[in-house]
Amino acid sequence: MFTFLGGIALLILGYFVYGRFVERNFQIEPNRTTPAEALRDNLDFVPMSKQKNAIIELLNIAGTGPIFGPIMGALYGPVAYLWIIIGCIFAGAVHDYMIGMISLRNNGAHLPELTGRYLGNIVKHVVNIFAMLLLLLVGTVFVMSPASLIKLILPAGVPLIGIVIAIFIYYLISTILPIDKALGKVYPWFGAILIISTAAIGLRLIMVDHASMPELSLATLQNFHPDKLAIFPGMFFTISCGALSGFHATQAPMVSRTMTNEREGRYTFYGMMIAEGVIAMIWLAASLTLFDGKTLSEMIASGTPSVVVNEVSYLLLGSIFGTLAIMGVIVLPLSSGLSAFRSLRAILADYLNIKQDTMKKILAITLPLYAISFVLTFVDFQVLWRYFNWANQVTAVISLLVSTRYLYLKSRNYLITLIPSLFMLLAVVVYILSEPIGFRMSLSTTTYIVGFIITALIFALYWISGKRQKAALSPDDPLLNDQRPINVQASKQEI
Repeated sequence: MFTFLGGIALLILGYFVYGRFVERNFQIEPNRTTPAEALRDNLDFVPMSKQKNAIIELLNIAGTGPIFGPIMGALYGPVAYLWIIIGCIFAGAVHDYMIGMISLRNNGAHLPELTGRYLGNIVKHVVNIFAMLLLLLVGTVFVMSPASLIKLILPAGVPLIGIVIAIFIYYLISTILPIDKALGKVYPWFGAILIISTAAIGLRLIMVDHASMPELSLATLQNFHPDKLAIFPGMFFTISCGALSGFHATQAPMVSRTMTNEREGRYTFYGMMIAEGVIAMIWLAASLTLFDGKTLSEMIASGTPSVVVNEVSYLLLGSIFGTLAIMGVIVLPLSSGLSAFRSLRAILADYLNIKQDTMKKILAITLPLYAISFVLTFVDFQVLWRYFNWANQVTAVISLLVSTRYLYLKSRNYLITLIPSLFMLLAVVVYILSEPIGFRMSLSTTTYIVGFIITALIFALYWISGKRQKAALSPDDPLLNDQRPINVQASKQEI
């Protein structure tokens, strides 16, 4: 119990101490006009309250990631606690804050546009492909995972395909509605269900099962995975949401378009990532406490981690409250799946230069995306999850490199994003070298050395291009002074 409670305490302390340091390093401007005010279009750019923005951000970034990831990460043993705590404070929350705030300073631009601005157009096209692939995979995974959970609490005769179709219909309707109607009205209720159900599981663990809760110690600081899968890079891909996730970089710009003051950034971006870390800690602790590695592995292999969610909920809370807890888990992928498709629509529309100002144009982008996703639902979930994991962490690396370049050009402390970006860059290189979805090299010393060399070469190119870019800037360059929001009146005329 001490590891569990101590870890949560460290996460909260990280928000107040390191989060404030990151905010000061960014140098917020509370009086600056935000895109929500300057570019208001009553669809994506709509001013909303701090609390609504925060709960939307939390539900957007969470999905089943901070639940399914820690459940599968529990196979590695208590060492997984370390990645959630350290990763969340020093990597994930910094990642979310920086991309959200850089987007806020650039008219609510999405990650591909930010990449083109700070890393060049060639990288922008690569990021466009990665971001769209990631969001398509996220949307599909977050159709299948809630569908499998819903099926568990419905009568046995209800077909899975029917639930999948119903979720797609809900997504379609919500994707084309204005953001304050699609998300602003519903998400506070979703958030309440999530918070109450997660807190109930955490309290139940502390009050009843704390004696059997595994602690992190020198004796348990080892790899307990039943299949002996290597901790590096495996654990850092298994647990992404709750520690560091590139998917968040596709969601933060959506909320940057609805914020009205830069003071909200630390609470909305950094703070909600810390909240996701707490959710991940609770589900990791529950999985470690209630099941041994072999049992947990067999349950996951029998379908998806939703089987574990079902067992944890009923074992800890009983049939009635357990069902409510499952509903709390269901709202996460439903909300993240919806926001994934909404972001995908916006990114693809920007890339194709199709302004989303009529229903015909919105549907022209949206319907084909849902059709492709529906086809992907017939692919094995575990295969989808592997591709999602890699694309997700590649996106995180790119986001951190964009953030590093932003800070470097402004002569601020860029190590806060450079260090986690290099660590995860090495992880994604080793992962693609060794995994079945990549080059299938055995995970040996040679593979790690090759991965280190490739990482060093990529970093060298990145660093040289950054020095050249900074040397070519004039003092009044927009990259140094940030792109000012477009005049409100001009925006109205465009719309």
